[in-house]
Amino acid sequence: MNNIKWVFVLFSIGAILSMAFVGISIALRNIPLIILGLVLLCVIMGYGFKTKKKMRDEGLL
Repeated sequence: MNNIKWVFVLFSIGAILSMAFVGISIALRNIPLIILGLVLLCVIMGYGFKTKKKMRDEGLL
Protein backbone atom coordinates (compact mmCIF):
# COMPACT_ATOMS: atom_id res chain seq x y z
CA MET A 1 0.00 0.00 0.00
CA ASN A 2 2.93 2.36 0.48
CA ASN A 3 3.86 2.38 -3.21
CA ILE A 4 0.47 3.59 -4.40
CA LYS A 5 0.64 6.95 -6.17
CA TRP A 6 -2.79 8.31 -5.26
CA VAL A 7 -2.62 11.10 -7.82
CA PHE A 8 -2.60 8.48 -10.60
CA VAL A 9 -5.54 6.68 -9.00
CA LEU A 10 -7.47 9.94 -9.17
CA PHE A 11 -6.47 10.49 -12.80
CA SER A 12 -7.61 6.97 -13.71
CA ILE A 13 -10.95 7.39 -11.91
CA GLY A 14 -11.46 10.69 -13.74
CA ALA A 15 -10.71 9.02 -17.08
CA ILE A 16 -13.11 6.17 -16.31
CA LEU A 17 -15.86 8.63 -15.39
CA SER A 18 -15.22 10.57 -18.60
CA MET A 19 -15.54 7.37 -20.65
CA ALA A 20 -18.79 6.54 -18.87
CA PHE A 21 -20.01 10.08 -19.57
CA VAL A 22 -19.28 9.56 -23.27
CA GLY A 23 -21.23 6.29 -23.22
CA ILE A 24 -24.21 7.90 -21.53
CA SER A 25 -24.05 10.81 -23.99
CA ILE A 26 -24.08 8.36 -26.91
CA ALA A 27 -27.12 6.64 -25.42
CA LEU A 28 -28.84 10.03 -25.16
CA ARG A 29 -27.74 10.88 -28.73
CA ASN A 30 -26.48 14.27 -27.59
CA ILE A 31 -23.58 15.39 -29.80
CA PRO A 32 -22.40 18.35 -27.63
CA LEU A 33 -22.18 16.11 -24.55
CA ILE A 34 -20.25 13.48 -26.52
CA ILE A 35 -17.75 16.11 -27.60
CA LEU A 36 -17.52 17.47 -24.04
CA GLY A 37 -16.85 13.98 -22.69
CA LEU A 38 -14.14 13.33 -25.26
CA VAL A 39 -12.47 16.67 -24.52
CA LEU A 40 -12.57 15.94 -20.78
CA LEU A 41 -11.07 12.51 -21.40
CA CYS A 42 -8.23 13.96 -23.48
CA VAL A 43 -7.52 16.67 -20.90
CA ILE A 44 -7.51 14.27 -17.94
CA MET A 45 -5.36 11.65 -19.66
CA GLY A 46 -3.02 14.25 -21.11
CA TYR A 47 -2.50 15.87 -17.73
CA GLY A 48 -1.94 12.44 -16.18
CA PHE A 49 0.75 11.55 -18.71
CA LYS A 50 2.33 14.98 -18.26
CA THR A 51 2.40 14.49 -14.49
CA LYS A 52 3.91 11.01 -14.89
CA LYS A 53 6.68 12.35 -17.13
CA LYS A 54 7.40 15.18 -14.70
CA MET A 55 7.59 12.78 -11.75
CA ARG A 56 9.81 10.38 -13.72
CA ASP A 57 12.17 13.22 -14.66
CA GLU A 58 12.37 14.29 -11.00
CA GLY A 59 13.15 10.71 -9.94
CA LEU A 60 9.97 10.25 -7.94
CA LEU A 61 8.89 7.12 -9.87
